[in-house]
Amino acid sequence: MSHPDDLLVAVAAMVETDQDSQMSLTVVIPGAVITGRLAPEALWRERVAEVLRDSARLRHFAVPFAEAGRGEAPSRPSHLHFHVARILQGSYGIPDTGGMYRVALADVSAWTVGDIGYSDQQ
Repeated sequence: MSHPDDLLVAVAAMVETDQDSQMSLTVVIPGAVITGRLAPEALWRERVAEVLRDSARLRHFAVPFAEAGRGEAPSRPSHLHFHVARILQGSYGIPDTGGMYRVALADVSAWTVGDIGYSDQQ
């Protein structure tokens, strides 16, 4: 979308304002369908920084995630921040345990409320 859906922007803004990570969403972006829970950007950055700090090789990459955006609340979000999310591929999700994804609102071509399930059984 060259102009992100105003309703989706409003949902993202509510997640940021309320600092709530219970909203489940599924989005279609070029080349992928991502399903999972939205998180406020600060929480998402914190979780990414934690994962990076736990890695001996990637520890130094935690700094930009931990420091960027501190104390800033965007008036109009530009990205969705997913955690406990999966990229849907056929009948399964990647990764099984859920990952953390950042998606530009402008890249979302379709969306729905809720986390789309998947099954390995036919």
